[in-house]
Amino acid sequence: MSESGGAAPAFIAPGATLGEATQLIDAWQKNAGLPSSILAAYAGEAAAFQQTQSTQFILIIAAVLVIYVLLGVLYESYIHPLTILSGLPSAAIGALLTLELFGLQLTVIASIGILMLIGIVKKNAIMMIDFALKAQRAGKSPEEAIREACILRFRPITMTTLAAMMGALPLAIGIGAGSELRQPLGVAVVGGLIFSQAITLYITPVLFLYLESLRNMSRRARGHGGIETASKVG
Repeated sequence: MSESGGAAPAFIAPGATLGEATQLIDAWQKNAGLPSSILAAYAGEAAAFQQTQSTQFILIIAAVLVIYVLLGVLYESYIHPLTILSGLPSAAIGALLTLELFGLQLTVIASIGILMLIGIVKKNAIMMIDFALKAQRAGKSPEEAIREACILRFRPITMTTLAAMMGALPLAIGIGAGSELRQPLGVAVVGGLIFSQAITLYITPVLFLYLESLRNMSRRARGHGGIETASKVG
């Protein structure tokens, strides 16, 4: 605070980020032992940054819930949306690890990249699961259906991932004016796509077979219960 009671101007050091600056200020406030009569609050870009940080997690959860509801309505199932969404954690982990590897902060722009990953990774899983469900309706077993889906959908899934990566690569490299603002988005998208491409092709088929076995067990249990009820009534 200034002597007149207004906000004192402050500038971020070259090479530092707004998140690092707010963390240092918060740590200083805790260690300074300021009396309760002194109130401190952020303003301007720092206030907007704090508000955005608090709502990022809520926005991501809301996006995942909306996608789950839409997929549940599309496939008329509670299980298959979980199979499709199983690749999202790997994409988020890949994005966060890549940001940490290159020493970048999880900024608002990087969060937008993670939201973009949700759509791209979800679409890749949809191509695989949708094909497997059609193969099951044609009379194939779940094992045969998902294996055929992995073989025949590998090329389009890889092409989609590479196309998205090539689009985000200039942002990740940091070409052009203002690239330091857009670079976290590109790094998050490229890292998340690489990690999810390597993991999703293994996770999604395994989870598909596991959930299919649970659904078959549930059907047999309901059928057995119905038979017992009918025999008691008879």
